[in-house]
Amino acid sequence: MKNIQAMREKIATLAALANKLLADKGDQTWTKEEQVTFDNYTTEIESLKNQVRATEKMRDLEADNFFNADGAPADKKDGAMTIDALTAVALYMRFGNNVSPEQAVAIRNAMSTTTPAEGGYTVPAQVASMVIDRLKAYGGMREVSQIITTDNGQNWGYPTSDGTTEVGAIVAQNGAAGGGDVTFGVASLNVFNYTSLKIALPLELIQDSAVDVVDFVVNRLATRIARIQNTHFTTGAGTTLPDGVIPRAGVGKTGTTGQTLTVTYDDLVDLKHSVNRAYRQNAKFMLNDLSIAVVSKIKDTTGRPIWVPSVTEGTPDTLLGFPVVANDDVAVMAANAKSIAFGDFSKYIIRDVANSTMIRRFDDSAFALNNQVGFCGWQRSGGNLVDVNAVKVYVNSAS
Repeated sequence: MKNIQAMREKIATLAALANKLLADKGDQTWTKEEQVTFDNYTTEIESLKNQVRATEKMRDLEADNFFNADGAPADKKDGAMTIDALTAVALYMRFGNNVSPEQAVAIRNAMSTTTPAEGGYTVPAQVASMVIDRLKAYGGMREVSQIITTDNGQNWGYPTSDGTTEVGAIVAQNGAAGGGDVTFGVASLNVFNYTSLKIALPLELIQDSAVDVVDFVVNRLATRIARIQNTHFTTGAGTTLPDGVIPRAGVGKTGTTGQTLTVTYDDLVDLKHSVNRAYRQNAKFMLNDLSIAVVSKIKDTTGRPIWVPSVTEGTPDTLLGFPVVANDDVAVMAANAKSIAFGDFSKYIIRDVANSTMIRRFDDSAFALNNQVGFCGWQRSGGNLVDVNAVKVYVNSAS
């Protein structure tokens, strides 16, 4: 497996070379050779980033940590066994109900029982945070959205108000101020019950003390939920799904004829200015990774690249001076595709229900006959763009 650190160092080196080329040229017109050199830098950077992401995903599936359930810390207190939350989760996932009576009591004390007959437990806060961290790692929407947690999952209307056109007035001395009532609306922020679907794992794998079963199962369950949530938060149609940012955002710019698979520098500038200045303070571009490959080669009127690769890990590349977020649930460039979003994505609110993250272990015959154990996870979440003026989209031309 390729060395991630070596790839990251190479990315930093290439980004530094690309930025040096940008700085050296300044406002001078670029030659064809210089444009090719810069494009080669950005192409290799994107290729290396994809390799890093792929390598990290593979490493997530490996058992890099070790956990021995038999050696788990346990204390006796007043004749009863006490264990921490993480140990309780590990014992439950590894052995289910096949534990000693003392361990069963300790597990119940450390984890909230929901449906004992099916062995379901609400995930303790320590493990729930692991799930949320993994949800953030996939897709892009949880990276840029505002995330709130509510105590319950009741239907909820979030108050909205558009003040972008409101202005004051001049009044005469001692004159009375006129009326200017504020109009409020409501954006639905209902939650939906997401499931990872059942995952079947070999019994030997689960009982093998060399495998960190908590990390393995949480990663698999969270990854599945994260992917479908990101899709819905991006393109969801509302009502039976969350309202996605793309359907909710208005059209800021439609591509000129011939731009079915591309976008021009001028159209990107128009998209930027379609969003009110008040929202551009915290604005970002969001687009599919394949579309990033297209825009990273666009030049301004002097031939200067408008894409600036980051030289620091964790710092996003920029387009027209704004950070870029990769989200593969945004449509790739095609006729009439809403392929680029720009604006303040913190106006998209993701709502999670507290204590709604659950994991269940299934030992029924459907799995037992194959010497397997089943796991399934749930989480309640929803989302909506509560201020539709904050984000606009670019639509590729029809022909």
